[in-house]
Amino acid sequence: MYQNLLMNPARLLTPTSSSVRKNFACSLLLILLFTWVLPLSAAESKRPNIVLIMADDLGFSDLGCYGSEIKTPNLDAIAGQGLRFTQFYNTAKCHSSRVSLLTGLYCDQAGGAQLNRGATIAEVLSKSGYSTAMTGKWHLDQQPTDFGFQRYWGHLSGATNFFIGDDTFRLNGEKWEVPKTHKGRPFYTTHAITDFALDFLEARNKKQPFLLYTAYNAPHYPLQAPQNEVEKYDGVYDAGWDQLRIERHQRQLKSGLLPAKYKLSPRPEHIPAWDSLSKKEQQWEADRMEVFAAMVDVLDQNIGRLVDYLKKNGLFDNTLFLFCSDNGACPFERTRGRYLKPWDPNSYWTYDAAWANVGNTPFRLYKQNQHEGGISSPLIVHWPDGLKIQAGSFTTQPAHLVDFMATFIDLAGADYPQQIGDRQIDPLQGKSLLPIFKGETRSPHETLYFHFSTDRALRQGPWKIVSAKRGRWELYNIDEDRSELNDLAAQQPERVAAMAKEWFRIAKDQERLNKKNLAPAGKELKKLKFRKDTSSGSAKK
Repeated sequence: MYQNLLMNPARLLTPTSSSVRKNFACSLLLILLFTWVLPLSAAESKRPNIVLIMADDLGFSDLGCYGSEIKTPNLDAIAGQGLRFTQFYNTAKCHSSRVSLLTGLYCDQAGGAQLNRGATIAEVLSKSGYSTAMTGKWHLDQQPTDFGFQRYWGHLSGATNFFIGDDTFRLNGEKWEVPKTHKGRPFYTTHAITDFALDFLEARNKKQPFLLYTAYNAPHYPLQAPQNEVEKYDGVYDAGWDQLRIERHQRQLKSGLLPAKYKLSPRPEHIPAWDSLSKKEQQWEADRMEVFAAMVDVLDQNIGRLVDYLKKNGLFDNTLFLFCSDNGACPFERTRGRYLKPWDPNSYWTYDAAWANVGNTPFRLYKQNQHEGGISSPLIVHWPDGLKIQAGSFTTQPAHLVDFMATFIDLAGADYPQQIGDRQIDPLQGKSLLPIFKGETRSPHETLYFHFSTDRALRQGPWKIVSAKRGRWELYNIDEDRSELNDLAAQQPERVAAMAKEWFRIAKDQERLNKKNLAPAGKELKKLKFRKDTSSGSAKK
């Protein structure tokens, strides 16, 4: 009877028998079920899961698929099946990049580490029916569970000992003591971040799509890794930073990641030629780069564990998988315990500007600076059910961490709030990446703004002004000269002045920077010093 009614819905309006009249309501409910409820449920099930991974202090060229000699087969495979961005930007610093990733706003615009003018991706997506979880480094005020994450494990600090941790580890808001072993092996932070990510995925509400934000602390200093992982790279860096940088650039060109017109920037004056070092100094330098490589290798292994889980549970095809880094490679020399082995928990190795210059191949400068070496990040995107591009493609369309929020809102059908509790939320800064995922050219940002401390930049179309340590503004045509080798400021002073005016407008009106941070740029370039002289020696051999 119901089939006949559905085939002839007009009969519902003119019932001719008591039995039909008695079942009128049931029949109407069936029609509503088939026409409205079931399509809505299907649409709900098609919303993608989201796995967002951020590495820490990973340079533009530190993955195999971005030119490195470091073994990263899992990320390379994802890149080979997905999409790589060649002009994806961060903020050049750990905490500010996390603010922009979480809120879709520039750092100070969102209220900095307090997030008092921003909503987080977890808050927005949880309101739209997503389960939300985070593992890893927080580096902001309060805790992730105060900002929409239903589950959290990790450290609140900006850096931690990889073997013994620190006193900021938390599990769902409660203090968590770091054990000597975890899940049958010695505790190592990178492994544990993945262990808890997998636990949270297993414990999620399986009727909901999920957001998993995994913020690895690797390969941020201290440079520490298991002995067997370090020994895999024994001898790999003996040729030195000059040769390794050339080889990375050659791989970038051969793969099509970068065009030949993007030249390899020369070694800066503050980095000595490799051949000028003594054999003992060369050994020490090669040793600490081997540890960095091991940390990236272990990071990739753990991403492989996440991918395996998604595949085994039938989640991989409809999961939007994103991998990026918070800033360029780090130039800070802060080594302590140099003569301890890097698998000793009491060790505290770092590397400095020399190897950071390799990490940021082919660009100039480093973490903190707003030149391309400081703000350029890999971005790998994988989503079999959603990407409409040829597998292994590159996109040259510029994008920024602020774009993640807009993208997730677009995919989830979520609403961006104006207020959360007592927080008045600033208007969204980012733009959705979905058109790029579909193989389209999106309407670009008219302006991208950059700031950390006394380093500044602004990009409009192909043009970029940049100031290091409040030195004078430099001007580059990024389309032609992304390595920032041909400063055009003297040739186009009007363009520099107009762009600088816009930088100060954003800094004052949107970012609400204080008077000190609004000081004018200088008239001369500042002499930059990054690399400290240290005594030679090696502990690894």
